[in-house]
Amino acid sequence: MNIAYQTSLPVKYDVDVFVAGGGPAGVAAAVAAARQGASVYLAEYSGAFGGAGTRALVPAFMQFDDGIHFLAGGIGQEVYDYIQSHVPAAFAEYCPPNIPVEILKLCYDEMMIGAKVSFEFFTQVTDVIRSGRELTYAICFGKGERYAVKAKIFVDCTGDGDMAFHAGAAYVQGDEAGNTMAATLCALWEGINWTNRRLPDSRRLEQAFQDSVFTTPDRHLPGMWPISRTTGGSNAGHVYGLDGTCAASLTKGMLVGRKQLAEYRRYYREYLSGFENAEVVISAEQIGVRETRRILGDYVLNLEDFLNRAEFEDGIGRYAYPVDIHASDNSEEAHQRFLKEFANLRYEEGESYGIPYRSLMVRDFDNLLTAGRCISTDRAMQASVRVMPCCFITGQAAGIAAAMAAQSYQSVRAVDVQNLRDRLRQAGVYL
Repeated sequence: MNIAYQTSLPVKYDVDVFVAGGGPAGVAAAVAAARQGASVYLAEYSGAFGGAGTRALVPAFMQFDDGIHFLAGGIGQEVYDYIQSHVPAAFAEYCPPNIPVEILKLCYDEMMIGAKVSFEFFTQVTDVIRSGRELTYAICFGKGERYAVKAKIFVDCTGDGDMAFHAGAAYVQGDEAGNTMAATLCALWEGINWTNRRLPDSRRLEQAFQDSVFTTPDRHLPGMWPISRTTGGSNAGHVYGLDGTCAASLTKGMLVGRKQLAEYRRYYREYLSGFENAEVVISAEQIGVRETRRILGDYVLNLEDFLNRAEFEDGIGRYAYPVDIHASDNSEEAHQRFLKEFANLRYEEGESYGIPYRSLMVRDFDNLLTAGRCISTDRAMQASVRVMPCCFITGQAAGIAAAMAAQSYQSVRAVDVQNLRDRLRQAGVYL
């Protein structure tokens, strides 16, 4: 049964740039646009910025560099330096690249406030109004109110491409059959003796399987990252068959993930030295989703670009993380495929691939950009660009481009790419 529902909404904000989502890509986009002189409003559905690194408690950023060059320059460098200068002694040995969650939250708060970005937490984009090739309004639901935001340029940093999806943009999700990478519910742990630890190995894991520690034996064990001298962050366990764009599927995934954490508690305490007193302090408020929609843009960044260390005339950054496609199922065949890809699809020191501005533009839209893991790529490249340092790269580029387009009243396709690249260099971006 369907019902018709109609209402009128106030236009609460009228800005140059609207940003959906306050993860690393969203923060970078909003701050970069505001620093270019644009008026910016950002809607974030939770109570903190940071996405995977804060709400999902992913314990580490992954690489900021290629071993020689700091690739996530500009805003990524600012985040890295902020953490390094603010962590207490107990954290200093490990962070960054591992993540002290509360320090990262404060970093993002200060960056957004300092850039004079308007924003509200507990606010979600539920729809858009489109006129031809342009969006005119984002429809937002915040605690206690519904309202519209008018903007010249819109930037989708939701990770799932939610705003672009509402607008009717073309997208691809998962592999040829629609299967996506497994998700993981991360957590913070206390009581770890990092000095005496023995890292997980296949023999101990196999013994745990034989002892029926796990409901679902899983040989892909990313494991535990040190956060402080006694604290760790886990990225362990896989929830298979999860659709990160579906609330019902996410609900089931959270339940499975919490059960898995209880099983990993037993595994760490009983099978690994240094973890005998390890205790889960808190699990994440959202499950770590690795893959959902890839919004189709003017260029689809692809595996050949990775293999060729591609350079682009409209390049807005470079990155170097391996192709990291977590398996979609728990079969031995899928695990062996992952091991082969992760071992072979990686770079030597100093190597990287370019990311073109065209992969941030959305097909059939003149005032919509994407940043973060929903940019236009094939599945292999999405498995590389999805991590946080690359989200800083694409977010910063989208923010500067959005400000340029808004201030000149132009389409995002009319942005002078060389001027964009010059501004990115001035901001510290590695090109």
